[in-house]
Amino acid sequence: MTFTFRPLDPLQDAELLHTWVTHPKAAYWMMQDARLEDVERAYMEIAADPHHHALLGLRDGTPVFLMEKYDPAHRELVGLYEPLPGDVGMHFLTPATDTPVHGFTRAVITAVLAHLFEDPATERVVVEPDVSNTAVHALNEAVGFVPEREIQKPEKKALLSFCTREQFRPATTGVPA
Repeated sequence: MTFTFRPLDPLQDAELLHTWVTHPKAAYWMMQDARLEDVERAYMEIAADPHHHALLGLRDGTPVFLMEKYDPAHRELVGLYEPLPGDVGMHFLTPATDTPVHGFTRAVITAVLAHLFEDPATERVVVEPDVSNTAVHALNEAVGFVPEREIQKPEKKALLSFCTREQFRPATTGVPA
């Protein structure tokens, strides 16, 4: 599967995003009760933030997933771990579908990491999924993430995990770094 990326437009994309983030499958996104205006506002704030970016993943020009990248020295993880130069935080969301495609979510996280590692300044990708989200823990491990420890964020208990370029490459290609 081949994906491309484009910056999210908070106003034009809000309706689509609203259907994604309020679906029961997206419970870990923590926007279940969000109104359309709430989604617009949240993503307008991200668009205005120099340390946080939202992108849509496209397949054949159609949005099929959401990706956020952030600077953990300034957002999400401030005070919860000691960021290193080249650390990039990441979230991704694949929307619910009536016609699931086997391997789709794994292809998405692989594309997201490949996109992040295209930037030579990215040394390590940082994630902090909910400790109870075992499906994403397995997916993260499959692409090279190594859990470090549990941390308490204001909204959840999270599993702080890291993936370096050297861990990602062999996990997804079978070829040592």
